[in-house]
Amino acid sequence: MTPARVEEVGLAPVGRHPSPQEVAAATREAVSAVDDLAWLQPGDTVFIKPVINSGNPYPATTSPQALSAMVGLLREKGADRVVVGDMSGVEHVKLSSTGCRGSTRALAIKTGLAQAAQDAGAELSFFEEAGWDGFFEEHPASGSHWQGGLMLPKVLREADHIVLMPRCGRHALLGSTLGLKAVVGYMRFDTRLEYHHQARSIQEKTAEANTVPSLRDKLRLVVTGADKVLATYGPDKGFVSTPEQGLVIASRSLVAHDLVSLAWLLINWRQLPPRQKAFFRDPNTSQMVVNLANHFVAAMLGGLKAGLTAHTLLRDELPGVWQDRSLARACQIMGGRPRVKLLAAGQGLSPGLVDELAAQMELPAGGDALSQRVA
Repeated sequence: MTPARVEEVGLAPVGRHPSPQEVAAATREAVSAVDDLAWLQPGDTVFIKPVINSGNPYPATTSPQALSAMVGLLREKGADRVVVGDMSGVEHVKLSSTGCRGSTRALAIKTGLAQAAQDAGAELSFFEEAGWDGFFEEHPASGSHWQGGLMLPKVLREADHIVLMPRCGRHALLGSTLGLKAVVGYMRFDTRLEYHHQARSIQEKTAEANTVPSLRDKLRLVVTGADKVLATYGPDKGFVSTPEQGLVIASRSLVAHDLVSLAWLLINWRQLPPRQKAFFRDPNTSQMVVNLANHFVAAMLGGLKAGLTAHTLLRDELPGVWQDRSLARACQIMGGRPRVKLLAAGQGLSPGLVDELAAQMELPAGGDALSQRVA
């Protein structure tokens, strides 16, 4: 049997309600633990993909403080251009061949992400502003559940490198929203319609979308500011957990990053009082609610017929890291299940927290989703 590859994840601590300076230091420390940025050459363009699915503040969207720190680090290391961009969810923005409703730019301003990016020296790019023809088609890895190619923003062709900056949060339909799930922000709305309409394989398609060449070949880092966690409901609203010791999580590996980020979400979720995990606060406990929500999203994307005919969505619960279907599929198509090496960065990271994260990632005795899906 081929030994599992080792993937490093840097963990830097921050306190409760940290200052911008504290987050900036922790972001640099977490990144430096796993990557010296030698891939970045003078004159290069780096695209940073945050999550601006709504206008709600962090952690419903990416941390502005962490984004500012990452832009500053890339500029300091010689990036000629740093471009920050996304396209919001259909509840807030909808692009079609005949026009556009809503504005990701307006939402980025509301969250503070636009100012954080620009003040640190980045440009802004919001995909709907390029219009319906501002996208190109790429295909995921063979054997995908996608019926065709994915329509992605042409700004990706200008980038030499990509840094992904998600958030750590719960998601009513998919269980969690971490690095893999952030890929939806790239998709034109016809691609998002297939994603939600063919919902029986939505978790698998989440992982598979990350294998299109522009993302697979250009992704260099995944960095999450996680001093706050959206611990219930999601993706836009829910109970915000603010632990005594927060984290910045960084890795060169998308899969390793998401294993650790999901472990962190689980730790925060399990510590909540039961009333915060009640039915209406965390509807992932109800298959009926999940399916009604997905039918509604499909209808917003494609009309009444699409909403009525959307597939049944089998949601992921949060019993453990190894039951997550998106991660299972990602391991299957991205080189197998990694052995994650946690690297403490900076000063003051609790050894107990490192041990707790490691314990969350221990393989169960049997019956885990990955053993059923990964050879």
